[in-house]
Formats: sequence, C-alpha cells, structure tokens
Amino acid sequence: MTEITEVPSPFCGMGTDDLTIKVNGVSIKVSKNGCEVNTAAFEQAITDTSPRVDGKEVSLKQAVTRASEILRNANQPVIGGCATDVNGMRALMALADGNGAVVDNMNFTKARGNFLALQDSGWMNTTLAEIKNRCDLFVVIACDLEVFAPRFYQRYLWNKESMFLDDTSAREVIYIGKAPSGKASTSPKKTKAQVLECADADLPEVLAVLRALIKENLVVAEQVGGITVADLQVIADKLKAATYGVVTWSASTLDFSQAELTVQTICELVKEVNASGVRCSGFPLGGKEGDQTANQVCGWQTGYPARMRFSSDIPEYDPFLYDINQMFDNGEVDALVWVQAFNSSAIPPTGGKIPTIVVARSGMRFKEEPEVFIPVGTPGIDHAGHAYRLDNVVAIRLKKLRDSGLPSTAEVLTAIEQGLVS
Repeated sequence: MTEITEVPSPFCGMGTDDLTIKVNGVSIKVSKNGCEVNTAAFEQAITDTSPRVDGKEVSLKQAVTRASEILRNANQPVIGGCATDVNGMRALMALADGNGAVVDNMNFTKARGNFLALQDSGWMNTTLAEIKNRCDLFVVIACDLEVFAPRFYQRYLWNKESMFLDDTSAREVIYIGKAPSGKASTSPKKTKAQVLECADADLPEVLAVLRALIKENLVVAEQVGGITVADLQVIADKLKAATYGVVTWSASTLDFSQAELTVQTICELVKEVNASGVRCSGFPLGGKEGDQTANQVCGWQTGYPARMRFSSDIPEYDPFLYDINQMFDNGEVDALVWVQAFNSSAIPPTGGKIPTIVVARSGMRFKEEPEVFIPVGTPGIDHAGHAYRLDNVVAIRLKKLRDSGLPSTAEVLTAIEQGLVS
C-alpha cells in the first residue's frame, strides 16, 4: 500500500488539495480530509476495463474504428457531457471542429443565468484566496453551501490564519432564501449564521428591494417575500459597513423563469456597494464535473463558453439553440458523443435510437447500451492533468495515483478524430 499526501481533487469544485490517499493496487481509500463529495468519488471501484461495441467486449482499436464510422456518417453530431480535464477538452474541441459537431456542457443550462448576466452587464467577482484572507461579511443567496462544498467553511472562512484579519472567527455569515442544512456556517465562537428565509419565487423581489436599499432609494413596503424591509435594511447597512463583503450564489439553484435577471440583480447590488466606497465582490459557485474547465478551454479557443456549433467556417454560439436536450426533442441529432470522465452516474440522454458513443468513467450503467462504450481513466486518479476550480483563476495540477491501464479521454478522442480521415 502506498500513501500519497497533498492530493488535489477534481470533484468538489474548490480544488481541495490536502487529501491523503492510500493506494493498494487499483483500490483507493481517502484516509484524511475527505468529505461527502470527494471520498465517494475517489473510492469508486473500477468495474469496466474493456471497451464495448453493441454490448460486446472489443479492443480499443475496434471501438475507436466504430466510433469514427458513426461520426463520419452523421449529418448533425453532438458532443455532450464535457466532463474531463484540460487536455481532454482540447481533444474534444478538435473532434468537434473536424466533424462539425455541436458542443454542449451538461451543466450549461443550470449555469446559463451566469453567462447571460455576465454578457449583458458584467460583474465584479473575487477568488477563494481573497475570501480566505480578506472577507469579513459573507452573504449566501438561495443555496446550501454545505451540500455543494462540505469543507468550504473549514478551509475558507474558519481558517486559523489569514493575511489581513486578526480573528477569522469574527466573520459574519448571512443566508438569504434557504437556511443552511448543517452547522458548518456556525463560527468557532458558536455564532450562528443569520437567516432570512423566503421562497425561491420571491427571490427576485427580495433582492431587488435589497439593491434599492443599498442605493438608498425609498421603499414604501414593509415586507417582501415574508422578510421585513427593516431586516433587509440591516443587511444593506452591513454590506456598506463591511471591510470586504462577499455575496455568493449558485445559478443552478435559481430554478425559475428568467433567473438570469436575478443573477444580474445580485451582480448589480455588488456594484452598488462598491459605488458607496466599500469593497464588495460576488462569488458564483460552480466547477463540478469539469464545467469550469470546459468553459475555460472553449473560451480561449473560440471566445465562447461551451454551447456552440462547429459546422460553419466559424464557431457559432447560442445559449438556447444549441441545447442538445432540445435538439433531441426536435429530432435534430443523428449521433451523440457523451464525455464524462468524473461521474459514472451521469449517463447520456437516450434521445431515442440515436447512435451513441460514450467515453466515460468505468462503472457507468445505461438504460440503453450505447453502440460504443469506451471506459477511460479519471483525471486526478488514473492520469495527471489540469482542471479549473470554481473561481476560474487557478488550474489545479492533478496527480496520477495508480496504474489502471485505462486510456485518458484525450487519447481516445484524438484517436477517434484521426479515424475520421483514415
């Protein structure tokens, strides 16, 4: 058995880099600093090592040949999932460019509100390091941060050492919308987070009133969404009195029509606090299953996030038109490539009898067996690589922990691309 320390994680979004892993052959055990997200993801056993075509085990070469044949005969292929590392995403983009495919990240629809708000009016956001070293007021909007990232508070708010704060336990935490599910937001001094609960449907109005109060506009109503305007005034005053306030949200939890307008309201109220002469930043949550990595690679190669079409001479971006689930419903797709190197539970959409190629983590079980299934290694476990964490400023250097014999996503997709012209 080998023990490996300071292991970074590609699973939690935060780029947690202090895990201790014990490796025995191909078996992995998280022995220190695990959490509900990371431990299960690292410890998943390998169950598939051979590719399959029509449910029968074949060689990797045979599977690649069949995948290339499917794509050569397709008029409108799509590539979905997009859960891989930087090199895997680069290979995916090359395959899409060579085959005129649509590329769509599986988490794009839930994150679309962020992109639309950013493209329309911009935002002022911060990083994990800045939160750890500067934040004295932390406002969580409509998400359960403890479920999203179980160790967030431990690593970035209740850390013992900080560059610019003498006592991190004095930080104040406020929840608007949902209450926390656990006790992680309670400070080391046993101070609980302040909670202003409201229904998701009331969030647009609640946040609009909070923004108006920050701007010192007149608000006649006495309450909104079950929250008194007096309580919102207290939050507005605290944001304007803080040394470094941070407002965080998850676009994926804002599950209502035109949620991008609520994201925009959050971003604008952050700007209003800064306009008053106080430092405040936003902090959108994301980064799981390679979505930040996919959007980063797409961004530097095309200027767009991961929802675009390559069948023209230039990449075409449309956050609504190139939703592959809608394309399935409209009968526009005649071949699917599903890339998911992190989560074996994230199976591809069936889409009827569409020829499907799955390049995914070992252990994936399907409602319908795809024409081609190629199990690949997981970045950060079976091979080294790079993945972007949720604040988009750091590419985590992922370690190879074991020798599983599984190919990387990049190797498989590159081979399929080369097969298109052979």
